[in-house]
Amino acid sequence: MCRIAQMSERKHTLWYHIFDVLLNIVVIVAIVGLIRTFLVSPFQVEGSSMTDTLENNEYIIINKLAYRIGKPQRGEIVVFRPPTNKNKYYVKRIIGIPGDKISIRNGNVYVTPKGGKKETQLEEEYLNERNQGQTFRHPPTMGEKGEVIFEVPDGNYFLLGDNRQGSLDSRSFNPPYIPEDDVSGKVWFVALPIKKIQAMGVPDYGLGI
Repeated sequence: MCRIAQMSERKHTLWYHIFDVLLNIVVIVAIVGLIRTFLVSPFQVEGSSMTDTLENNEYIIINKLAYRIGKPQRGEIVVFRPPTNKNKYYVKRIIGIPGDKISIRNGNVYVTPKGGKKETQLEEEYLNERNQGQTFRHPPTMGEKGEVIFEVPDGNYFLLGDNRQGSLDSRSFNPPYIPEDDVSGKVWFVALPIKKIQAMGVPDYGLGI
């Protein structure tokens, strides 16, 4: 009887440990899922549309909480779903926020903030030498003259890649504006490769919020 009791006790202990391990796995998966859904999430950059700020195959961490407690701001780099393919994610920079008027002419970007009358040319120091003064309606038609104007609707954003001659962005999207609900989060920092680790700053365009 003693031997049978010991075997039964060991069997009970084994099942207890199996259940405990499975419970811990479920809890860990749930916590990771919650963190990725509501707080932060990793992404890998594909392509060169944000060169030199972000490079192909770099790993970035996006802050999702920032837009649950606040609004996207001009100059921030964000991950979003483009209107052309809701199953993919793009990474670009916010140039226009709701109510802004964006003018692109002679290779430069001008912004008139909501409620303002003064138009200001953006000083985009993050653009490399190849892209400075090279922002046109469509990247393939480099050097296109004339002016194109975008008026950003409420709840939407106007985004451009830092590689202005090689980026599919609001200039080529139809419609050109990205709804706030399609913005997944703000790029917080570059995580890999190690030598490229850096936090993403926000430029001060001197326009206010």
